Amino acid sequence: MGLFTRRNQTTAAQGTAAVATLEVDPALAALTGDYVIDAGHSSIGFTVRHAMVTNVRGSFTEHEGALHLDGADPSRSTATIDVKIASVGTGIADRDAHLRGADFFDAELFPLMSFRSTSAAALGGDTYRITGDLTIKDVTRPLSIDLEFAGSATDVYGNERVGFEGSAEILRSDWGLTWNAALEAGGVMVSDKVKLTFDISAIKQA
Repeated sequence: MGLFTRRNQTTAAQGTAAVATLEVDPALAALTGDYVIDAGHSSIGFTVRHAMVTNVRGSFTEHEGALHLDGADPSRSTATIDVKIASVGTGIADRDAHLRGADFFDAELFPLMSFRSTSAAALGGDTYRITGDLTIKDVTRPLSIDLEFAGSATDVYGNERVGFEGSAEILRSDWGLTWNAALEAGGVMVSDKVKLTFDISAIKQA
């Protein structure tokens, strides 16, 4: 069930041309409101190719954000997320320290990674795309994230929740993250392409 569905109609004047009209789902329209991301039940992760042969996966354990959802008109929905760079974790302490250091994120000088949405669109079904500005270090560039609406529920504490799962791919060099090391057999230690993953649970505010 999407935030809205499309029904094609044909007018006499247009012959076979289809005109999309909006049919709002009342249940989803009722989700309209402001939400706070529940960091304890959400994750922001990444996957990057290592030494050309395997993947390294990591996540940022400290983050906060807010959503405004418009169930009747998803294009009016917004999102903001701030991620604490020092919370990066890949399971290896030395590697995490390297990521926090000047070769990569320089967390002491640039403690936050942030995303601020600029537009949102329904792609059909439960799939949406939110576009905005991603800032890493001192570089801000546009990023589009494809999201799947996972549903809504009231938890045991009476909180109204919504869930989204999403992903995006970036080239880290676009944000000035260019450190690398050449391999003897050819290629480089760390790929430029990074996959970002989002598993978001958010609580509706009164």
